[in-house]
Amino acid sequence: MEFTKMHAAGNDFIIINNMEEKIPVEKLGDLAEILCERRLSIGADGLMVVDYPEYGGDYKMRFYNADGSFGEMCGNGARCLARYGYENELAGEFQKIETIAGMVMSRRKDETMYCVRLNDVTTMKDMTVAVSDKEYECTYVELGDPGIPHATVHIPGLCSMDKENLRELGKTLRYCDKFSKGANVNFYDITGEDKVAVLTYERGVEDFTLACGTGTGSVVAVLTAKKLVSGSDVSVKVPGGELFVTVSDDGLFLTGPTAVIAKGRINTKDLNF
Repeated sequence: MEFTKMHAAGNDFIIINNMEEKIPVEKLGDLAEILCERRLSIGADGLMVVDYPEYGGDYKMRFYNADGSFGEMCGNGARCLARYGYENELAGEFQKIETIAGMVMSRRKDETMYCVRLNDVTTMKDMTVAVSDKEYECTYVELGDPGIPHATVHIPGLCSMDKENLRELGKTLRYCDKFSKGANVNFYDITGEDKVAVLTYERGVEDFTLACGTGTGSVVAVLTAKKLVSGSDVSVKVPGGELFVTVSDDGLFLTGPTAVIAKGRINTKDLNF
């Protein structure tokens, strides 16, 4: 089985072209769990499977988290997939990628920089959540339909804080009963004019990741709505690098770098798949 491994600002993925491999869909979750396990396998935050389009896209994206659960969409993953699609001649510089959360539009900016139009904000509501007798102000966001769930929480001094002190809070909020299907938890702080720092605890990975594209977009969408940032090319520092988000009448756009790490063949026999 052939694979490509890529990352976008540290968010890493394994990509398989199922138009060629023809793996039964019901087995893809198990495959993701096997391949994404670090040290014992290739290791990644998620598995992206390219498949035949069904409603006018260039191809379909099936996304699976590292624990084998199915994800609605992944922003950094879509940017990697757009580069994969371009370099493997599946589509041109402008692409339409089908996802369960809706069509994602992509644009190639140069050899490594790709921009995607994230799914529209379909839910945004402020709420207060309590953890260990302490209350946190939170804005809950969903992108697309069915929605990708995100909780955004302001943490003053985030950049200088030991993230170990936030891990348990992230885990608790991720399963908060106020979020009907759980949520990715995005801690953020405004560090300057149109500059934001974000640290995301991702469901499905069940830990902090080096970047989360839809989480980054959700944070900037919230801050733009609250008029705390301009919404134009907002710089977002994540542990894996820098991303840029624009919120406009045309949609929510995520731009950043991509990298091809490796290409090869998977020994499915030794991995017991």
